[in-house]
Amino acid sequence: MAMEPQTWQQIDWRQHQRWISVRGGPVNVIELGSGPPVLFVHGLGGSWQNWLHQLPAFAEHHRVVAFDLPGFGYSPLPSVQVSIQGYVTATSELLDAVDIDTVALVGNSMGGLISCELALAEPSRVARLGLISPAGVAMRNRQQRISLLRSLFPAVALTGHWISVNAEPAARRRRLRNRLLEFVSSQPDAIPAAFAAEQLRGMGKPGLWPAMEGVIMHSVAERLSGISCPTLLVWGQDDPVLPVRHADVFAAAIAHARKVTFADTGHCAMFERSGEFNGLLSELLGDPAPAAVAATVASA
Repeated sequence: MAMEPQTWQQIDWRQHQRWISVRGGPVNVIELGSGPPVLFVHGLGGSWQNWLHQLPAFAEHHRVVAFDLPGFGYSPLPSVQVSIQGYVTATSELLDAVDIDTVALVGNSMGGLISCELALAEPSRVARLGLISPAGVAMRNRQQRISLLRSLFPAVALTGHWISVNAEPAARRRRLRNRLLEFVSSQPDAIPAAFAAEQLRGMGKPGLWPAMEGVIMHSVAERLSGISCPTLLVWGQDDPVLPVRHADVFAAAIAHARKVTFADTGHCAMFERSGEFNGLLSELLGDPAPAAVAATVASA
């Protein structure tokens, strides 16, 4: 009889952690399970812990890999300039380093943009694509946005560093936890303190500003029609970071895209609606049918 997959809190993650050299620098990598590989790519300000609800669940049937992009999480800032293309190269080099030829890529926000670019650059390598609120649609007034953010960034970076160092006590303070998570979640009060602490550890990292500038200036929308693999596109209807209307841009351009929107959900459906999201990702990967997919999912 098959055993139930472990929850993220039952796993000693140190046993699944290793360092790999990518673009001449060390990158923190988490790997567990066996089977067809799945690589999870976090977004701006994120870390490998964004996927704590996915890694144990999919390790039952897959070799699952998550990593901290250079300049985020525990991975130090690279010696070369941070850019979206540089992150695409780093992701490709990581796959080479762990001997993965063909992979299912799952990315959130900036990680979704990186995943799209890798699917375009190496189509034979990316078998399936899971995108959660991906970046890549050109923003209006990009230079003005950068100028404003540059003026605010020193204070943001200092605050983010303090929160990262004090993640656990910050997460235990309900009002503070909700205030911090409302930037990505429409229902931050539903996120448990222990899980929230793992997300807050990713704040205030040195890659934030150069990566943010890269995301703002980078557009993939006009090239999305070049993506040919089966694609799952998930968006929160209340996404405070990237508006849900961007989902239509991706869905219209990618020939084999399935668009799914979640009500009462923000920017990180993979942990805001983990059960429903995991069910959809299981379908994309061709895994055994999950027990249930909640009726809150609205598919278009």
